[in-house]
Amino acid sequence: MLSLPKGKEQQQHCLLNLPKIFANKQPHMAILHKLAPFTSPNSPFTPNPKILHPHHPISSLNCTTFSASPFTEKHSIERYQRDQWVYKENNPLGQRMLCPLPSSDSGGIREDDIALQLPELKKLLEVLREKRESEEGGGGGGKCVPGNVFLVGTGPGDPELLTLKAVRVMKTADLLLYDRLVSNDVLNLVGPHAKLLYVGKTAGYHSRTQEEIHELLLSFAEAGATVVRLKGGDPLVFGRGGEEMDFLQQQGIQVKVIPGITAASGIAAELGIPLTHRGIANSVRFLTGHSRKGGNDPLFVSENAADPDSTLVVYMGLSTFPSLAQKLMHHGLSPQTPAAAIERGTTLQQRTVFAELKDLHEKITSAKLVSPTLIIIGKVVELSPFWPISATEESCLMQA
Repeated sequence: MLSLPKGKEQQQHCLLNLPKIFANKQPHMAILHKLAPFTSPNSPFTPNPKILHPHHPISSLNCTTFSASPFTEKHSIERYQRDQWVYKENNPLGQRMLCPLPSSDSGGIREDDIALQLPELKKLLEVLREKRESEEGGGGGGKCVPGNVFLVGTGPGDPELLTLKAVRVMKTADLLLYDRLVSNDVLNLVGPHAKLLYVGKTAGYHSRTQEEIHELLLSFAEAGATVVRLKGGDPLVFGRGGEEMDFLQQQGIQVKVIPGITAASGIAAELGIPLTHRGIANSVRFLTGHSRKGGNDPLFVSENAADPDSTLVVYMGLSTFPSLAQKLMHHGLSPQTPAAAIERGTTLQQRTVFAELKDLHEKITSAKLVSPTLIIIGKVVELSPFWPISATEESCLMQA
C-alpha cells in the first residue's frame, strides 16, 4: 500500500532517495507532485473567485466543516455555498443558515431540502421564460440558444482535463445541474452569472431522484434556458446520460453531448498504465460494480470477463469487489493478476494501492479507501512505473 510519510526524518529520506526511486521514470512524476491549475488571467481555466471567496456573504453558513474531499459531499458547506441562491426565499435577510445534518431520516432531509428550494426555482423559471419571450418579440438576437440541454463530461476531477468546449458551455449556461463527482476545482470554472444546483447521489442519500432530474431539465429547457448537466467522467459511460438524453429527445428538446475523459482513461494515464498493449492486452472492458438491488454482489460476470488478455476497469466497485474478485478467479483469471485501486484519481487527494488480484481487497481495506475508487485489473498494470515498488518507495509516493 502507498502510505503517507510520517516524521521529518522519513520525509528527508524520501526526498534524498527520489532520484534513485524515479531513475529513468521522469515522465511519470505527476503522481508525486501535481501541478497547480492554470492561474493566468487569460487562461480558460482561471477559477471564478466569486465561488469560494472567504468574504462571500454565504461564508457565514452554519454547516459542518469544509470537506476534505475534492468532490461535493452531500452536506458539505461547499454545496450550500454554491447553491445559496436557491434558498434565498427562506433566508431573505442573509441570516446564518443551518445546513441539514446527516440523520437516519435521509428521506425527510431530502424532502425538506426540496421544499426550501422550490420558491426560488419557480422564480428563476419565470425569469428565464420572460427572457425568451422578450427575445422572440424583439426578433431574437439573444446569446443563449433557447431550449438546449448540454450533457457535459467533466472528467475524473483534474480541471485541466476538461475540453475547451466544456469550459465554454459552462461559462455561458443559465443553470447547471451538477453531480457529486464533479470536482470542486471544475465547479470553480462556472460563469459568474450561472445558477448551480446540486442533484448528486451517494449511498443512502439521493438529493434528487432520476425522474426529478428529468423534470428539472425539461422545465428549464422549455423555458428557453441554456441548461448544462454536469457529470463526472464521460456522461455516456456509467453516467445515466443516455437515459436523460432519451427522455428529453422524446419531449422534443434538443440535447448536445460534450464528452469527457472517462475515469478509466484519465486515471490509467496518471499511473502510466496503458489500457491496451500489443502482445499483452488486446481489449479493454469497463464494468460497473453496482448491484441492481444494492447488495454485495456485482452485476453478472461472464466467463469472457476473466480473459487474461484483456484489461478490466471496474467503476463504483468498492463494496462489491470481494465478490467480483472471487467470480473472476472462479472463471479462470489468475489470482496473481496485477491490479490497482485508485481513490479520487487525478485530484490532489489521489491515493493508490497495487496488489495481485487475490490480495487487492486486503490492501483496499488496510488503506481505508473510500468512494470514488476505480479498480484496474490486468497484466498491463505491471507496466506502470510504480509496480512493483518496495515499502520504502511506497511511503514516498503517497498522495494526500
